[in-house]
Amino acid sequence: MTVSTLRPGLTELIKRLSQCTGRPSEPLVTAQAAATVLTELRPTPQLLTAAERAGSPEGYTRTTLHAESAFSIVALVWRPGQLTEIHDHLVWCTFLVLQGTETETIFDIDGDRLVRKAQRQRPAGSVSGVAPPDDIHQVHNAGDTIAITLHVYGADLSKGTSVRRNYRMRATSR
Repeated sequence: MTVSTLRPGLTELIKRLSQCTGRPSEPLVTAQAAATVLTELRPTPQLLTAAERAGSPEGYTRTTLHAESAFSIVALVWRPGQLTEIHDHLVWCTFLVLQGTETETIFDIDGDRLVRKAQRQRPAGSVSGVAPPDDIHQVHNAGDTIAITLHVYGADLSKGTSVRRNYRMRATSR
């Protein structure tokens, strides 16, 4: 069985992403070009097997679909209530919500504290691209159905993660 049989649309996605990541550019420009590819190709949850789409009760799951020096494609499956830590990234990232709704809380640093800047609900079909340093966020599934997101990161993540650091909110006294 070929990759395209196992993962419908993946071969074309890799080809198109290779074209837009193969030229030198500012990270945000590359993230936006990758977002355009995701918007045009509109991959589906069928990139994942039925078992992969089910996720895990232990926490959100990651399935690396492709990794090379210029970029990696990773699918994340979020059961209701599952979330990341507050974090930022080493590289640009573009993502597409394939199924469900993703909630992203965006943070900023004010002096020595982390502050909530915005919260965005992203339903299926939403595409976004970000690049450091303005990428401190927390992602979670606040809905009552499984959410699936497809992420393209500007690095080979076959042996690691794109997370630069995790943050903690400090409690404030009133």
